[in-house]
Order: sequence, then C-alpha cells, then structure tokens
Amino acid sequence: MAEGKLKALVVDDDPLVLELVERSISRYGFEVTTTRAALGVANLIRTNQPDIVLLDVNIPALSGDRILSVVRQFAGPQTLFILYSSMDESKLRELMRTAGADGYIPKSVSGPELALKLSGMHHKHMASRPVVASQGSGVQSQSTTAQVSVLST
Repeated sequence: MAEGKLKALVVDDDPLVLELVERSISRYGFEVTTTRAALGVANLIRTNQPDIVLLDVNIPALSGDRILSVVRQFAGPQTLFILYSSMDESKLRELMRTAGADGYIPKSVSGPELALKLSGMHHKHMASRPVVASQGSGVQSQSTTAQVSVLST
C-alpha cells in the first residue's frame, strides 16, 4: 500500500464508468489505475500489485470472470478480486461463487458507498488473515488497512 492508500485496479470497457469509479474512489483515499482492455490486466497486476481488482463482468472481448481465472496467479495473496456488474444481483452472486471471486458489487453502488464497500471488503479480508509471528523476536505483525473517511459535500 502506497502512503496508506488502498491500491485499486478497475477493469471496465466503458470509459465513462472508468472515469466515474476512478473519481469516486480516489476522492476517498484510493490510488486508482484503470484499463479498458482485458488483455494486459495480468501485467498491470504484476507491476502495480493492487489491493483490490474491480472487474466488470460484461467486457465483450473477455468477461471479468474469465479474466479472473487467468490473472489471479499474478496477484499477491492480499489482492481481492471483486466482480462489478449491472446484472441481476442473484446472478452476480452465483457468478462470484463459480468464478472464485472474493466478492461482488452491483454497478448501482457508486460514490462514497462504493468506496466504503471496497474498503470494508479489504478490511474484512485483512482481519481474517492470521497474525504472523516473527521468528525469534516474539513480535507479532499484522497488515493494516487504509481508513476511508466519507465527507458530505
């Protein structure tokens, strides 16, 4: 995490959605990288090591669930893969399960609510990870998460 910010990679073929999501979550403390191309996502994950990858499900060339099956191997164990779609929520939930995603968020969620959901998912994931004890020092360490503060405008 760079300077206490959660790093997010957003993959969507719609440039307007990318711009909206980027503006929405960067405003609440996320460092955001976006891409419209399904190809190259593995390289972005390898070089940026995002905390969260938000994947549009309905990309014509290669859907988000298929991207996930290809790129998960390039991500660290802390990286969350979240499916993002306007499809029916029950179908999205089932796709999340079958694709092995860590969560899903309907596209109707935006702005501060999107930032809070992403931060909450990351916090829950990090809290569920075991505490690692350093050998010989008796000191325990655990990753921390960025705090997202929502300001009313």
